[in-house]
Amino acid sequence: MQALCQLDVQGADLLPALRMFFRENSDEDLVIRLAEQWTEGAWSFRQQCDEEIARAAEKWTLSRLSMVDRSILRLGAYQILFCPDIPEKVSINEAIELAKKYGGVQSPRFVNGVLDAVFRGKKSDLPKPTDVRK
Repeated sequence: MQALCQLDVQGADLLPALRMFFRENSDEDLVIRLAEQWTEGAWSFRQQCDEEIARAAEKWTLSRLSMVDRSILRLGAYQILFCPDIPEKVSINEAIELAKKYGGVQSPRFVNGVLDAVFRGKKSDLPKPTDVRK
C-alpha cells in the first residue's frame, strides 16, 4: 500500500527503487516477492482496477479519495480481480485492516463496501454454469 502511494506521487520510474526498499526492509524472500508482485501488478492494472473501483464507489470519483484509501482499494481490487490464488474475502479483510491502521475514521467501512461491490461485480461477470441435465 505504501509503495502504491509512492507510485501515485512519483510514477513508474520509482519501481526500481521500490524493489530496493522491499529488500532493505525484509529478509524473507517470499515477503519481498509478494510485495513486488502485488505492487507491480496493481500499478500495471491500475486502469482496470480504477474502473472497477469507480463503478463500485457510487457517487465518489477517484480524485476525491485520499491517496491512502485509493492505494488500499487498488491493491484490494487487483487481488480480487487478478490473483485467483488469494480468496477474495482474505483480500477484503486485509484491505480493511490496512484502512483501520492507515486510513481515516470512515475508511474501513468505505473500503469494505467498495471491495465487496468489486467482488460482487466480478462474480456476476463469471460465466454461468449450464444445465447439463437432459
